[in-house]
Amino acid sequence: MPPRWSRIPTRQDPDYRKLDDRMNFAVHVAIFAATNSGIWFVRTLQHQTWSWSVWVTGMWLTVLVAHAIYIFAIADYSK
Repeated sequence: MPPRWSRIPTRQDPDYRKLDDRMNFAVHVAIFAATNSGIWFVRTLQHQTWSWSVWVTGMWLTVLVAHAIYIFAIADYSK
C-alpha cells in the first residue's frame, strides 16, 4: 500500500521536502550500488584491470557521502 500524505504535497512543506530529499538519496544509493556492483563484477570476470573503475567508484562515493552529509546534517527543514 503506497504511503498517503494527509495534505496536498508541495515543496514548501518542510515534512514533504525532508521525505522527498531522503527518497532521492535512497534512489541515489540504489543506482550507485547497482552500477558499481555491475562494473566490478564485469571487471572480475574479464580478468582485466580497469583502472577507471576505481576512479569512478571513488568519485561517485565521494559525491554520495557529500549528498548524505547535506541531507542528514546540513539541510534545514524548518518553516
